[in-house]
Amino acid sequence: MAVIGRRRVLVLVGACVLAILAVIASLAVGNLDIPLRDVWTALFSPDDSAHTLIVRTQRVPRTVLGVVAGAALAVAGVLMQSLTRNPLADPRIMGVSSGASLGVVIAITLFGIETLPGYVWFGIVGALASGTLVYSLAARTRSGSSPVTLALVGAALNASFGAVVIAILTVDAQTFDQYRFWVIGSLTGRPAEVTFSVLPFIVAGLVLAAVCARGLDALALGDDVAVGLGSRVGFTRVTAAASSVLLTGAAVAATGPIGFVGLAVPHFARALVGSDHRWLLAVSLPLGTAFLLGSDVIGRVILLPDEIRAGVITAVLGAPILLMLVRRPRLVTA
Repeated sequence: MAVIGRRRVLVLVGACVLAILAVIASLAVGNLDIPLRDVWTALFSPDDSAHTLIVRTQRVPRTVLGVVAGAALAVAGVLMQSLTRNPLADPRIMGVSSGASLGVVIAITLFGIETLPGYVWFGIVGALASGTLVYSLAARTRSGSSPVTLALVGAALNASFGAVVIAILTVDAQTFDQYRFWVIGSLTGRPAEVTFSVLPFIVAGLVLAAVCARGLDALALGDDVAVGLGSRVGFTRVTAAASSVLLTGAAVAATGPIGFVGLAVPHFARALVGSDHRWLLAVSLPLGTAFLLGSDVIGRVILLPDEIRAGVITAVLGAPILLMLVRRPRLVTA
């Protein structure tokens, strides 16, 4: 046990180092590479140079959003895979992403809001409403809010909301023009106020995830065994569901629906530290940050002077990961 504990500590430290390196790369690398000493100066002794202006006004807000959104999506992925007992589940499974998308479309179409800081609140409300609706409908079924019921209800509402969004976009070209820049999923063009808007929801979601971590270990053994161990099954499910909805809704509202972070990162973390949810959540958090920021940095430099959105890069990197999961099922069930 001591060896396992030391290994988990080393993995956590390594994941944090990887996240720090991704943050440094995000601040220094881009269309214009900035020396690390100039990055340091911009952060701690700002002057009137062009490098300071770029770092403080463009790269710092982008990097901070990548840190919180990557962590949120990865932790939400762990929670959703545990709640639904589906190794291929990601934060979209409860219809949260489609709810956020519907909220953004409503903001643009009905209220004429044209700025991201304006409709990010509609995305958050749409995501929270969708997640609440999924859990409420699942709880009213004969089997209650079981993993299968949650997944089925979430998939049904995800399809329904997605159809409504498509229907609106096909008849409103102006809405489509604005919506398409959000739906790709990106960290660019998001002012600092967007991050400040979603940060309280993400912090609340992370706190709830920490609260339910031990209960998820018991829940993985089955409801009957969990009850026998004294675990509060209902409380754990509600807390984990609320956490995943808050984390996914806030991240998606700010960045757009970025895929594969919530699917791939939990499997990497599980392969490294096992299925203890306290360690799994702790390691997934920095790995999610590193994955999203790393994808964003790759997108900046792979096609200079143009830039590829982070959501595209995570999808490209996620496809091989899915193939690996199919070929190595032990990573899925570890």
